[in-house]
Amino acid sequence: MVIKNVHEAAYATVEVSAASGGYPVFVGPSLLAFVPVVVGTYAPAQRLAVISDDRVGPIHGQTVGKALRDAGHDVTFLTFPEGEASKTRKFWSILTDEMLEAGLGRDCAVVAVGGGVTTDLAGFVAATFLRGVPVIQVPTTTLSMVDASVGGKTGVDVRNGKNMVGAFHAPSAVVADTEALGTLDPRFLAEGIVEAVKHGAILDEEHFLGLANTTKELILADPKESARCVTASVRLKSQVVARDEFERGLRQVLNFGHTVGHALEAATDYRLGHGRAVAFGMVAEARLGERLGLTEASTSERLIDVLAELVDRTALEVETSTVLDFLSADKKARGGRTRYVLLRRIGQVLDQGGWAREVDEDEVRTVVDEVISGW
Repeated sequence: MVIKNVHEAAYATVEVSAASGGYPVFVGPSLLAFVPVVVGTYAPAQRLAVISDDRVGPIHGQTVGKALRDAGHDVTFLTFPEGEASKTRKFWSILTDEMLEAGLGRDCAVVAVGGGVTTDLAGFVAATFLRGVPVIQVPTTTLSMVDASVGGKTGVDVRNGKNMVGAFHAPSAVVADTEALGTLDPRFLAEGIVEAVKHGAILDEEHFLGLANTTKELILADPKESARCVTASVRLKSQVVARDEFERGLRQVLNFGHTVGHALEAATDYRLGHGRAVAFGMVAEARLGERLGLTEASTSERLIDVLAELVDRTALEVETSTVLDFLSADKKARGGRTRYVLLRRIGQVLDQGGWAREVDEDEVRTVVDEVISGW
C-alpha cells in the first residue's frame, strides 16, 4: 500500500492483519500533510470528526483539520482536556454527544490526532458511535506511534482500573509522522520509548540492543533513529496482533510490565505517567520471574540499564497495599486471580502452560515493595 504523491522512499509501510481486512501503518517525516490522501483512500467520508486534546489540538490537530478542509472535507473539530484524567466515560459521552449534535451520521469517519489517551478515547468513540464508524489514527507521541495506535484496542479508565471499558476496533489506517516527535518535551518523549523497550524485551533481543545503543538519539528525536525505532516496534507488534487480534492467547505477551504498571497508575490516581509506570512494572515482573527461578538471572538489571536512561527511577509515593488492591481487580485476571507475563530472558517470554501465569501474592508483594522504593 502506498500514499499517492509521496515517494515511497520517504516513508515505511507496515501491513497489519485484522479481522476487518487489515490496515497500513505509514511511518516517516512530513506525513501530516498527506492525511487527506490517506482518509480518501482508506476511510472515504465527506464528513469527519477530528478529535484531539487541548494541548495537541492547536499544534497538530488544527494542521490536520485545515489540510482536510482544503481537500474538501466537512470537518468538525473536537477537543478535550489533555491527560489520562480525561480518558473516561464522561469525555467519551461528551465527544459522542458533540458528534451527534453536529449532525454526523454513519457515513462519517473519526480522525484521532494525538497521544495514547487520544488514540484510545477517540478510537472508543469511533467504535461505539452509531455502532461503529471508521477511524484513522494519527499518533503524535512515541508511545502512541509504537503501541497505542496499533492493534485496535480502544477504551477508557474507570474507578476500578485502567482500560476496563472498551472495544476492539481496528483503525482503517495509521499515519505516524515522526517529525511530530520533535515538538515533545524530551522527558515525555523518553517515557514513550519505554514501550519500544518492552517490544524488544519480549520479542527481539536485537531490537532491545539497538534501543540500548541509541537512547540519547531517540530522546533528541533524531529523525533516522526515531523512524527506525517506530517501524521496528510496529512490525514486532503487528506480528503478534496478526496471530491473536483479540487477545485470547499470544497477544497477552504485550502485557509484560503492564499488569503492575497499570496498578501503579491507578494507585497514584494517574499522576504517574504511563511510560514510567510500565518501566517500574517491567522491572517488577522481571524480578518476579527471577525470584521464581523462571527468568534468566540479571534480566532485570539489563532492563534497568536501559530504562534508567529513560525514566526517573526514584521511589514512588504509593502504598504497596493500594497497588495490590488494584492488581486484584486487573481486567486480565481469571477466576479472581491476577496473571503475570514473565520473561525467560531478554527477547523471549516464558511459555509454560500459557503466556501468563498466576503468582503467589506474597511474592508479588515482595517485588512491588522493592520496586516502589526505587531501583
